[in-house]
Amino acid sequence: MRALRTVLVILLVLAGLFVAADRIAVNLAEDKVADKLRSGLDVPSSGDASVSITGFPFLTQVAGGRLEKVEAELSGMTATAGDRQVRLSKVSMTAHDVDLADDYTSGTAERASGTVHISYDDLSKAADDGVRVSWGGKDASGRSQVKVTAGVTLPLVGRTVERSVHSTVSVTGGDTVRLHADDVPGSKLPGVEETIRKKIDFQRKIDKLPEGLKLEKVVADRDGVDLSMSGTDVELTG
Repeated sequence: MRALRTVLVILLVLAGLFVAADRIAVNLAEDKVADKLRSGLDVPSSGDASVSITGFPFLTQVAGGRLEKVEAELSGMTATAGDRQVRLSKVSMTAHDVDLADDYTSGTAERASGTVHISYDDLSKAADDGVRVSWGGKDASGRSQVKVTAGVTLPLVGRTVERSVHSTVSVTGGDTVRLHADDVPGSKLPGVEETIRKKIDFQRKIDKLPEGLKLEKVVADRDGVDLSMSGTDVELTG
């Protein structure tokens, strides 16, 4: 019995050491990936990047070249939207069943999903000069809207006036955010609607999305807009 107890104690100690080593390894890996995200995506010092690798044991997953689940969250990164820069307040992504490359610098997720949050201030900066985007409440059907305000020079009279319209935000092409006014005041006057829409209707293509990940829908609320994205066979480059 004493010999059996000794063996059990040794096994418990070894198991504890393995768990400790496994947790140390996963923490180091998470920090390393987060550092790569910061440098690769130009996350400013005022922003942040964090990574969580789940599943146990981690070392066995690495040995097998496949991670069960990887979660990443970034704040303050900047993407190119058309010919302008747009700050992404927060980007969250979850990748499942990630097959690692032989050199462990990249991987392919069987499936992934996430969200991108853009504030109204940052969305305004991505619009044309002089255009402001803000929360517009909900329409009669309960659909979320944004309010777009801009100074517009009206045709014929040549006078510049400020106009505000309620617009619907949508995504198109899997990588583009589109704002389109539901109704334009004074649209019955010749040339008015076309002139106003040239100023307030716009779309911006968002870069830096991993290959295979597509924008699906957008929801507006008081704090800004949230873009949801998902995809399969998503390329994750370190």
